Amino acid sequence: MASSTALFVTGLTTGLFAGGASCAAVQGGLLAGAVGRRSTEWSKQRWERSGLFAPVGAFLGAKLVSHTLLGAALGLIGAAIQPGPRTQAVLTVAAGVLMVFFALDMFGVQAVRRFVPRTPASWGRRVRRSAKSTAVTTPAVLGFLTVLIPCGVTLSVELIAVTSGTPVTGAGVMAGFVLGTGPLFAVLGFFLRSAARLWQGRLTLVTAAVVLLVAVWTLGSGLRLSGWWPTAAPAAVAAEAPAETVVLKPDGTQTVTVQARTTSYTPGAVTAKAGVPTTLVVTTMNTGGCIRAFVVPDLGIQKILPTTGKTTIELGTRTPGTLSFTCGMGMYGGQITFENPEGSTA
Repeated sequence: MASSTALFVTGLTTGLFAGGASCAAVQGGLLAGAVGRRSTEWSKQRWERSGLFAPVGAFLGAKLVSHTLLGAALGLIGAAIQPGPRTQAVLTVAAGVLMVFFALDMFGVQAVRRFVPRTPASWGRRVRRSAKSTAVTTPAVLGFLTVLIPCGVTLSVELIAVTSGTPVTGAGVMAGFVLGTGPLFAVLGFFLRSAARLWQGRLTLVTAAVVLLVAVWTLGSGLRLSGWWPTAAPAAVAAEAPAETVVLKPDGTQTVTVQARTTSYTPGAVTAKAGVPTTLVVTTMNTGGCIRAFVVPDLGIQKILPTTGKTTIELGTRTPGTLSFTCGMGMYGGQITFENPEGSTA
């Protein structure tokens, strides 16, 4: 089981590099309602006395609280029911497709509008009324309610919270994710205070482009997590693998050793013998991030690797062919190619 610190870092890096633009595309309207109107109507009143970033801080702080609570709840659910790799992959691919629709909708493609989820009309009216409110608590209320309209990347992180299996680790990954998205939301909030119409112009197009790139990344992650699009190093890497990577034992079994580093599995491509009982040993040394969530899609195996140590996984007697492995988010992976004594996988 992953430590809360490791999953917090996973959520933080995901939010920083992938989640900010995606969530801004979906939730930016709420931020505009919480901040933009106040810049024109009462910037000389309450918020000017509270500081330039007071409404943005209230929005993000409340968002952090709601998502942390959600993560804890998802961790509790995961303690009872944990989705397998295939289920996670399907949901991740679905999230990627949804993000594509969001991006195309922002680009103004009319054909996809019917496929883009919309908040209920009653909720929209309530948000608009809240945005018009001059209450100091309005940004915090809207920030808290962002939990009801998650972006595509958020859905992926919520899956990690479910698989964490405890409320503490689930809360950790969601809190890290929100903090990771914070810088972009803060910059967006600053521009919305200065010129709220930016959200309707070039900023929308730039954000749509980033969301589309993130969508492609999310789709690829889901496909790799399912094993439908294996992540593997070039075949040349297999030839460079250390001799101790595959060890044949006197009892007729073999051991395949792979190192899980923070940004890769080494070696990424291994060649082993088919028809031999095989044990996979995954070693870690001060390893962090999502790479500690080790998945073998074809076997339905998912393990949380320790920060430092060895994890043993029985692969059984493999027939000729390729067995892929990946991290829990489909970002990093590799493969083991099992060959018969003649060197063929046929």
